Amino acid sequence: MTTTPTFIPTTWNLLHEALTDRRAVRATYHDRLRIICPHALGWKNGRAKALVYQTAILGPHDHEPRGWRSLFIDDISDPTLSDDPWT
Repeated sequence: MTTTPTFIPTTWNLLHEALTDRRAVRATYHDRLRIICPHALGWKNGRAKALVYQTAILGPHDHEPRGWRSLFIDDISDPTLSDDPWT
């Protein structure tokens, strides 16, 4: 029997709430604080994923921060609902 990691429901539920309510999320992904707007949740090869529109990377970055991203949910940390604009 497979067990589901505890971080998936918490992060998944917050992203689902943000998607349903059209709210932005501030979260860390690959050591960078980002502002993201989730548009779809799903699975790829047994790992939860989120299709998001990223509106900003807070702090130094070396590429265009705005655009569509597909993020593994288990790599997202410290997600919080935000009052940043939905995109």
